[in-house]
Amino acid sequence: MSDNEAQQPAILAGLIAVIRRDLLLSWKRPGDVLNPLFFFAMVCTLFPLAVGPGATQLMFIGPGVLWVAALLATLLSLNSLFVSDFEDGSLEQLLVSPQPLPVLVLGKTIAHWLCSGVPLVLVSPLLAATYRMPTGVIGVMMLTLTLGTVCLSLLGSIGAALTVGLNRGTALLSLLILPLAMPVLLLGANTVSLAADNEMYSTGIWALGAYAVAALSLSPYATAAALRISNE
Repeated sequence: MSDNEAQQPAILAGLIAVIRRDLLLSWKRPGDVLNPLFFFAMVCTLFPLAVGPGATQLMFIGPGVLWVAALLATLLSLNSLFVSDFEDGSLEQLLVSPQPLPVLVLGKTIAHWLCSGVPLVLVSPLLAATYRMPTGVIGVMMLTLTLGTVCLSLLGSIGAALTVGLNRGTALLSLLILPLAMPVLLLGANTVSLAADNEMYSTGIWALGAYAVAALSLSPYATAAALRISNE
């Protein structure tokens, strides 16, 4: 057995250990999970109250509102991705770990998505019902939100790594991530709108999938480099 083959189980074990650790910490700090979820639900439910009950108008603005709310909720949760590790010294241990840093970073990003992105996707059908969306459109919206939140978590990890330990890091994080997140927002909202109009929307799904694959391939390395820069 070659050295690379021998190292693969250890790398996978390190990835799973990081995911498990962050999920357990999130379980002990439910506010980190619930606050973005409540923010998402509050923003989405306020718009129908302000606009009115007209079905046509609600279906027209629904995709954009849901996607903007999902983007802002994800940004709200990203600031805590590395802050607790920075404060208790765990971040330094990650940097000197024999495990590849991009793998450990990927584990933390996956845990963040499981705690922030997945709840948004699961709650979205209930909120979409307030915008009179048909069942088929809700399915498309859930698919786009799944791909989109994966992209946002991966891209957001880069900004979170660059701003860890900085005062007012949340505002700087938003400025760094929003330009990268705009294509995701536009693709997601436009795809759901096309589905609502019974037009061809598969191109948007494939584009979001390609964006997610590109982010998955590049973001862990960029985040690892940003953490090393921030910790110097």
